[in-house]
Amino acid sequence: MGALKWSTALGTSGLVLAAVTATAAGSAAAQGQASREYLAARVVLTNADSGRSVQASVGDDVEVRLTGYRERGLTYTWSVPVAGDAAVFRRTSGTTSPAGDASAVFHAEVGGVATLSAELRCVPDPGRVCPLTVVPWKATIEVK
Repeated sequence: MGALKWSTALGTSGLVLAAVTATAAGSAAAQGQASREYLAARVVLTNADSGRSVQASVGDDVEVRLTGYRERGLTYTWSVPVAGDAAVFRRTSGTTSPAGDASAVFHAEVGGVATLSAELRCVPDPGRVCPLTVVPWKATIEVK
């Protein structure tokens, strides 16, 4: 923030003394920071978004939240989502849960097109057998 300055004005009730806290340069810097923060967005993708193509801007975050499930002694678990092009998207976090859920956050570094992907696999309870199926999840993101 800029230096503290004092400003005077003649109001209807007499002389008004007011503190002005930002210089022109400080004000411009503050506005530039605010506009960058305002323009940054977070795109959230879920299980239902597999196969989608979406757009994002440089500086945006893309969060992938995938929900696993359990049925008949089988737990269907997601792998941690990955970016097909690490130059376009930098993964800033990624995790899985024992329930089969997975999530990750990617930061759009530069313009380009990249895919975010994960795989759903079966983990059986003792004495159970899983189907030999892997279900892919993929979304294509165009960063401008």
